[in-house]
This record gives sequence, structure tokens and C-alpha cells, in this order.
Amino acid sequence: MKTIGNIIWVIFGGFIAAIMLFLFGIIYCITIIGIPIGLQLFKVSKFVLWPFGKHVENTSGNALKAVFNVIWAILGGFINALMYLFLGVIYCITIIGIPFGLQWFKLARFILAPFGKTFVKN
Repeated sequence: MKTIGNIIWVIFGGFIAAIMLFLFGIIYCITIIGIPIGLQLFKVSKFVLWPFGKHVENTSGNALKAVFNVIWAILGGFINALMYLFLGVIYCITIIGIPFGLQWFKLARFILAPFGKTFVKN
């Protein structure tokens, strides 16, 4: 079921979202100061591409990761999280779309503060 969900996910928006996050990661990595954010965007794009069967876990955090999360939230994480929440609500309107809406909600939580978080397979 996870594989079917992931294939449908990729067809109906996951691939485009992953490509966009990957491109933004490249743009951030062009500047030296943006490399940490760019690397996190690569991680998020990998998660966005195939989200079913994975969940987000907190890793050991420190003050530097918290500072990077605040910077990222100001520079684009908050807008992305709102967009993903909106998409989740849109998908949850229909019964068939609820699993996909839940994945958008999971991604919104992950993209808001990606530093100090990782995704693992269920």
C-alpha cells in the first residue's frame, strides 16, 4: 500500500514539490552562508519525493540548530509550511485524499524546522 501511495503521490504533486525544493537547495548552496539551509532542503526534497512509510524523528538538537531553524523559518520555512498546510486541507476535503493530506501535514511540520530532525522508515 505504501508503494501505491508513493506512486500516486509522485504523479499528483510530489515530484514537482521535490524538484522545487531541490532547486531552492541549489540556490541556497551557491552562497557559502546558505549551505546548511541548502543541505536541509536536499534532505526535505528526498523526503517529499517518497513520504509514505516514513516518519519524522527529532535528533539530538543544540543551540546552533535552533538558531538555524529560526533563520530558516523567517527566510522561507513559514511560507512553505503554510502552503503545505493549505494543500493538506485541500486534499482532506475528499475521503480519497485524506492519506495524501496527512502527508502534506507531516511535511509542513518537517519543513518548518528541518534542523535537528530526520526521517526514518516505519
